[in-house]
Amino acid sequence: MSITKSLNDAVARREHPRLRRYKETLLYAKYVIFHPFDGFWDLVHEKRGSLAAAHTFVLLFLLTYVLKLMYTSFQFITTAIQYINIYERWASLLLPFLVLCLANWSLSTLFDGKGRFKDIYMAMSYALVPYIIIQLPLILISNVLAFDEGAFYTVLMSISELWCLFLAFVGLMEVHDFGPGKTLVSIVATVFGAMVILFLLLVFFSLLSDAFGYFTSMYREIVFRLS
Repeated sequence: MSITKSLNDAVARREHPRLRRYKETLLYAKYVIFHPFDGFWDLVHEKRGSLAAAHTFVLLFLLTYVLKLMYTSFQFITTAIQYINIYERWASLLLPFLVLCLANWSLSTLFDGKGRFKDIYMAMSYALVPYIIIQLPLILISNVLAFDEGAFYTVLMSISELWCLFLAFVGLMEVHDFGPGKTLVSIVATVFGAMVILFLLLVFFSLLSDAFGYFTSMYREIVFRLS
């Protein structure tokens, strides 16, 4: 027993400090999801989290979502796999996620919030962990459940989503050092702000597309007349 422990300690000492830090911040998610109030506070203020771990959780969330669409039993979800565009699906989740983080950070000064964009992003990313750890096994479970046992699947899916929402709420509360009421108001304002940002982005890209089309047609007209 002591020999095994000594070998493990020796391996741990030989690990690169960044790799060891990355592993620690990944494993810290376990504490965060079961002790969210202390977990999120330490995640940001005690530097227990990392952007590398946050990126990993976002990537796993996107991967889980796509795997869910592709491999969940047809009894519980119906998706035309041949028409799935993975990159579009990822963009449809990642863009709103980043816009919500940006909107919350933009409005933080209005509500006297203390969180930086990095802190908000990390908190929101760690809040996705229950979705990953519950939905991934559910993909396999859905293929062995009978239709009459679908309530079990639905309950677990709802738990994963509600757990994520609760963690996001607590995470923003701890990051900004808000009370529950102020956090709720800031979240409503964040959703409204995110809608405004998305609308402005749509208008911008629409104008950009029109301008590109105009100059393209002008170029073709010039080339046609000179040829």
